[in-house]
Amino acid sequence: MSVGVLDSRNLNGGQKLAVKYFIVAMILFVAQILFGLLAAIQFLAPGFLFETLDFSVNRMLHINAMIVWMLYGFIGAVYWFLEEESGVEIVGLKLGEIAFWVLTAAVGVVVLVYLFLQIGAGDDTTRWLINEGREYIEAPRWADIGIVAVMLVFFYNVAGTFSKGRWSGVSGVLTLDLVALVGLYLAGMFYTTNVTVDHYWWWWVVHLWVEATWEVLVGCIMAWSLMKLLGARRKIVQTWLYIEVALMFGSGILGLGHHYFWIGTPEYWFPIGGFFSALEPIPLVAMVVHSIYDAGVHKFKSTNHPALGWVIAHTFGNFFGAGVWGFMHTLPQINLYTHGTQWTASHGHLSFFGAYATINIAFFYLAVQQWRGNVWMGANLADNGWKWKWSMVLLNLGVVGMTVALLIAGYEQSFIERAIEGSTWSGYFAAQTHPWFTQAMFWRLIFGIVTAVGLVLLIWDLATIGARETRPALVIERPEEPGIKAAVVETA
Repeated sequence: MSVGVLDSRNLNGGQKLAVKYFIVAMILFVAQILFGLLAAIQFLAPGFLFETLDFSVNRMLHINAMIVWMLYGFIGAVYWFLEEESGVEIVGLKLGEIAFWVLTAAVGVVVLVYLFLQIGAGDDTTRWLINEGREYIEAPRWADIGIVAVMLVFFYNVAGTFSKGRWSGVSGVLTLDLVALVGLYLAGMFYTTNVTVDHYWWWWVVHLWVEATWEVLVGCIMAWSLMKLLGARRKIVQTWLYIEVALMFGSGILGLGHHYFWIGTPEYWFPIGGFFSALEPIPLVAMVVHSIYDAGVHKFKSTNHPALGWVIAHTFGNFFGAGVWGFMHTLPQINLYTHGTQWTASHGHLSFFGAYATINIAFFYLAVQQWRGNVWMGANLADNGWKWKWSMVLLNLGVVGMTVALLIAGYEQSFIERAIEGSTWSGYFAAQTHPWFTQAMFWRLIFGIVTAVGLVLLIWDLATIGARETRPALVIERPEEPGIKAAVVETA
């Protein structure tokens, strides 16, 4: 086996397919940051690229690129560990490869449509071919059908492989979650003329598809990563994964209520939704804390410091972004003033990065380590690991900076537009032109640039880390965890 060189011979069939998903994910990550920067500039200079690349298009591409690159990362992560977790080769892998190319081609076509065909009135034809007109799920109907078809192939690969091979708690949760991943997305694929009913089902996609099925999917990826990184005991990660499922689908469905009040549903949804929506990230945080404690007690160590660092960043980001920042503005007494302001964008930036981007990046480092022949990626790297450390600092600093800037803007909107002006048009424009708002948007752009620099360093590091490394990471088979090999540090 080669050491320090990217070599597909180090990978099994599922991992080779996962690499394709990871590469496209990183390309879309770059697109997300690029279009986000353009939109941030347009907040300060509304005439910038007007009628060439309008703010509405930049924002749409920014958000959709984020959703799709994270989904690519999740799918790739599952393909990566599927054979090792099941103990058999992936069932229907050729079909999975075809699905990858179909999905990637569809994403490319949709991006071109977003860029060049966003002019004119909407009708049944445009809904099928150009844009469905719903925020966050703008994909045309044909693309929706394609996404569901690809997810069904993905489900076939996963369920078929585990049925043929070894079942575990992680595999059972993952398989059931993929049923929900397909099913909940269907909620956004039909149209009703009643705005309240239409928004009711729209929230099932925007909130539950992303915040429920994705969180459980991340839980499965996290569980496997902790066993791989730290040799964490399976019973620990699976216990917290079961709690995650119970809270996610129990509290997640009720947590939708903090949106319902604003679309004309009964008032009782407000307090129910405000309380339960804050419970979702707790089990994932507990899983990581318990696993690190268990690793310390049993003297397990990690030979992949970048991956472990990003797992810990995920713990903080998920707790503060999805939990604290979410709960902070969904309480009924607060949400009355904050709903629809930049306060929501502040929560969105920190929660999506903290809950999803961080675990994807952690898994990218896990994948690179094995792709290079399972080289050492712990302490005393050739360059002291400055690229991964600085990329981690800059990415987190950039996102936290944008989060705080948007929070200040949201607070200003809530105070002036809502509390003082009473949600009038004059109040809206008074808030949008206030110095606090414009200064916050300026700092959002500055920290967006910091994030972009961090992304450049991340890509550079992923392409080069371990390339000159000759020390292999010791690998042992833990008898109590058949099939899961944990990397450990050689001790004297």
